[in-house]
Amino acid sequence: AYRDPIFHFLTDPLRLSHPEVKFIFTGPSEALMLKMKMSFFVGIFVASPYILYQVWAFVSPGLYKHEKAYAVPFIAAGTLFFLGGAAFGHYYLFPATFRFLVEFGGADMQFLPKVDEYYSFYSWFLLGLGIVFQLPVIIFVPARIGLVTPGFLLRKFKYAVVIAFVVAAIITPTPDMVTQSLLALPMLGLYLLGVGVAALFGKARRREPEETEE
Repeated sequence: AYRDPIFHFLTDPLRLSHPEVKFIFTGPSEALMLKMKMSFFVGIFVASPYILYQVWAFVSPGLYKHEKAYAVPFIAAGTLFFLGGAAFGHYYLFPATFRFLVEFGGADMQFLPKVDEYYSFYSWFLLGLGIVFQLPVIIFVPARIGLVTPGFLLRKFKYAVVIAFVVAAIITPTPDMVTQSLLALPMLGLYLLGVGVAALFGKARRREPEETEE
């Protein structure tokens, strides 16, 4: 029922950087299938609170009764970060990426994007951003159980830098360092936010009892 508004919204990042762009499709059923896939894609974001509830239902049996009270904050924060990651990609990262990439065509080439290729580029990248932005929420669970501490996370920050750029290289569908850096830097900020989450909600690691002799 909302296929056209959904299509216009999901293609806005490219139109923001290139208002004159015209999409093309080459198969008779391509437009129909595309708008069905776009509607399904939006459904994932609408259902994100329920999806996160299922994640919490998986880990909650390993928590104490009083720790299970964090279910609502976990789901709310997870939904907020998931949508925040998508908004970051939609309103900032995508327009900057498209502006950077299309400029390489110059005046000698006309940009006529195939709509299905654009959607594949957009959807996988946006889902990856939504998952990556879950980092503070993911850190919350092991911190609350006592598996990680703020000090431990800070000591491993140098590894986090390497992993952030590796993950950015995997998620970004383009080989340029500009797009990868635009994604890796927010990931490092989220990691540091996770350190703060561990400091606020985490517990100290359990230590083995030491034998004392008089």
